[in-house]
Amino acid sequence: MGRKKGVAVFEESPPDDFDPSSPYKDPVAMLEMREHIVREKWIAIEKAKILRERLRWCYRVEGVNHHQKCRRLVDEYLESTRGIGWGKDHRPHSFHGVPRPKPWSPRSKGLLLLKMGHNA
Repeated sequence: MGRKKGVAVFEESPPDDFDPSSPYKDPVAMLEMREHIVREKWIAIEKAKILRERLRWCYRVEGVNHHQKCRRLVDEYLESTRGIGWGKDHRPHSFHGVPRPKPWSPRSKGLLLLKMGHNA
């Protein structure tokens, strides 16, 4: 006796009854839309992981020629990683945190002191 293996069937399209102008009008459609978005993001993330593994393999196999031989994979990987984050890409830049200050060097300190009129 064999056991039948069931395959989960997912709808690949977003829900038809979701209204973006009033998302809370139909809570079921809102949840279906959220599940659809999460599923699509996970698919994009997994595709990027597969491309990263192929790229890692290509670097190992090609050795010093990996710049020419793996260029197509690099372009595909970089393109696949654009915009697959969890919403940070679409936030205003002020929400990403304060930009890090430039590293302080003795040369820049000396230039600052000269500008202020002090001898370094």
